[in-house]
Amino acid sequence: MSSRHDARLWAAQFLFQRDFNDTEVEAALDEFWAERKANPNARVFCEALIRGVELYRDEIDERLRQYAEHWSLERMGAVDRNIMRVALFEMLFCKEIPPVVSINEAVDLAKELSGRESGKFVNGILDRARKDLDRPARVSAKKKVMPPKREPAFEDDEEPKDDDE
Repeated sequence: MSSRHDARLWAAQFLFQRDFNDTEVEAALDEFWAERKANPNARVFCEALIRGVELYRDEIDERLRQYAEHWSLERMGAVDRNIMRVALFEMLFCKEIPPVVSINEAVDLAKELSGRESGKFVNGILDRARKDLDRPARVSAKKKVMPPKREPAFEDDEEPKDDDE
């Protein structure tokens, strides 16, 4: 398993916990990492995903509502919802990650943490979102492009290096 896969798994787990326990993020992260061993690159990537989802949660959740026809956020399984939040954050704000990588990782996580039907559900919603992106699905951007007036998901000197993209 790659360190980025682990990071995505941990981010989904952390966000799942946040759905039911609204403690301050930094305190929750300290407690979360006390129970896990993570290589530094995976931890940096995981925290960037978590903070990005937290920062853009309203926009991400609005997209989830838009693409999940006839499904409210509350009706979705909490695991699936948080896996899709991580993937949508990557697809919308991490231009260096090809959207198909985010979708494939999310489907794998849904199958691993929820079940086969969850994988199909997650794939269907994220594929709808992919079709509305203004970039190629299988190619990463040459440089990071972040939306204006918001903090970037990664600091240039902190971005982990991994070969699974």
